[in-house]
Amino acid sequence: MGADALSDVLRTVRLTGATFFDVVAAAPWAAESPPREMILPKILPGAEHLIAYHVITEGRCFANIVGAEPIALEAGEVIVFTKGDRHVMSSSPGMRPDPGAPSALDAITGGQLPFFINYGGDGPMAKLVCGYLACDARPFNPLLENLPPVIKAADPQDTDTGWLGQFIRLAMMESADKRAGGESVLAKLSELMFIEVVRRHLEALPPEQAGWLAGLRDPFVGKALSLMHGAPAHNWTIEELAKQVGLSRSVLAERFSDLLGLPPMQYLAKWRMQIASGLLSGGSANVATVATEIGYESEAAFSRAFKKMVGAPPSVWRRRVRPDA
Repeated sequence: MGADALSDVLRTVRLTGATFFDVVAAAPWAAESPPREMILPKILPGAEHLIAYHVITEGRCFANIVGAEPIALEAGEVIVFTKGDRHVMSSSPGMRPDPGAPSALDAITGGQLPFFINYGGDGPMAKLVCGYLACDARPFNPLLENLPPVIKAADPQDTDTGWLGQFIRLAMMESADKRAGGESVLAKLSELMFIEVVRRHLEALPPEQAGWLAGLRDPFVGKALSLMHGAPAHNWTIEELAKQVGLSRSVLAERFSDLLGLPPMQYLAKWRMQIASGLLSGGSANVATVATEIGYESEAAFSRAFKKMVGAPPSVWRRRVRPDA
């Protein structure tokens, strides 16, 4: 049941694939991703959150957030930096690029995707497929809040037939053919890859793990999340949710709070504001219509709740994110 809530969050936070790179590197080599504040305005102006990924298609290399321990990577593996932290990819652990080395910013020149980058000397070769994704982070993105800064995933099957192998094969075919609509296809492939990485991370969580993702996996809390996500405007009560999921009111409230760190009704209020922010920033609906759509009986009540949670009235929020509105 919880998978519906994951799909709902992914849809509502507007996950978007962006720039795509085909990297060929021969040791010794090192490449550093610039800070998210420098990358986002170049590839997705107006986006709030940056996610970086690297798929190793040939050879081996190392990756690390600047200042953190290196992580070894081999062909068929993918590493995702979920917070867009500044990080280094290199042929050996502990390396940093020369000041004049080419970077992702240098490659983004407005040409057709993918951008091609070559690094290094005459040592062992590594090939990578790299890119960025973006999504909304405010006012409430429970997925981002519960992902670790780095996720490493491997294809459990043969790299030609497994999920990662299929991504690599399709991405490289689309890159080579340069057909009409290729940029959109590459962006969607990146989004699908990220979703699969998140699903595998969810499946691998230890039993004692808490957080939103752990709540999705719990049969009772996951069902409660699905119910609220399926009908956010419904006048839910803890009693009704408990009856629907087959627990007592007190047990559901305790179980929900232990896993997610907040009560069910508070979660619902936060999720309603996430939906409202999307409607305000992405459409032409007036405040009264948005209020009705997420379950508030009056515009005034919605405006008070929105300002309390988000820090600004709905109309002010809309002007901030859509100056043309």
